[in-house]
Amino acid sequence: MGKSLRIYGLGHCSTVQKARAELESAGWSIDFRDVAKEPLSDSEWQAMIADFGDKLVNRASLTWRAMSEAERAQTPLAMLQAKPSLMKRPAILQGDNRLLGWTANVKRALGVAA
Repeated sequence: MGKSLRIYGLGHCSTVQKARAELESAGWSIDFRDVAKEPLSDSEWQAMIADFGDKLVNRASLTWRAMSEAERAQTPLAMLQAKPSLMKRPAILQGDNRLLGWTANVKRALGVAA
């Protein structure tokens, strides 16, 4: 059986597109879910927050910068439900590994040239 993983992100995100292309080139079979087109349920978001903590909220994003102080004061669950594009991307689930972003460390963990 080949290597497989699940990626959560946005289909139009250039970082997600790059990650998917590099992973496929490295022999990974990818199950991708676009969180904007196929929204996560409350329990799915809660599981993601349990896996990644507050780091799941991308506080460096344009979405974050456009939010009001009241919106920023919400719980991570409420923020991500209202604005899925606020999620740090990609979120990668591979076996027991939970990886966030497309950094050199994430690439090394998955055997992709960094």
